Amino acid sequence: MKKLLVIALSAITLTGCSLTQPIPVKGEVVSCADIKTVASEGAVLDCLDGSQGVAADSIVGPALINVWGTWCAPCRQELPHFAHYIAKQGSVPIIGIAVEEKNMAVVRKFVESNGMSWPILYDSDGSTRGKFGMGVPVTWFIDASGKVVHKKYGPFNSLEEIELSVIKYLGVK
Repeated sequence: MKKLLVIALSAITLTGCSLTQPIPVKGEVVSCADIKTVASEGAVLDCLDGSQGVAADSIVGPALINVWGTWCAPCRQELPHFAHYIAKQGSVPIIGIAVEEKNMAVVRKFVESNGMSWPILYDSDGSTRGKFGMGVPVTWFIDASGKVVHKKYGPFNSLEEIELSVIKYLGVK
C-alpha cells in the first residue's frame, strides 16, 4: 500500500511539473505582411521572409516589439515563453527585430530551430540602435496609436509575466 502511495504521489508531482514548462513549438519564418503600420519616414528594416520591410517607428498596435539577437543568452531564455504565448493564441502580436547579426541566413536558421513563429525584422546596419538602445532583450509595448506605453528591459521569465504585462500596459486580455 505504501509503495502504491509513493508511485501515485510521484506521478502527480511529475505531471504537475510538466504543466509549467513552455509548450515546444516548431519555428517558422513568418511574413511581415500582417504587421499594422502607418506612414513613416523611418529606416525600413528587411523582413526575414523576403517580403516588404517595415520601419520600426511605423508599427501600431496593440503590439509587442521584441529586440533580440541569436548571440544573446537572455534573449534565448525568453524565447520559449514568447513561443508559448503565440501558441496559446496570444491577444497581442509579437514582432521581433534581430540586431547585430552576421546575415539573414543565420537568423532564419535560428528562428526555425528555436520555435519562433512571429514576424522578424532584420536590422542589417544597426539603424534601430538610436531608437531601441544597445541592450537586448528589450520589449516595447505599442498601443493602437503607435505610442510606446512601456519598455521592458531584460528577459521575460514566464508566459504569465507576458500575459500580465499585456493586460497591465495595453489593457488587452
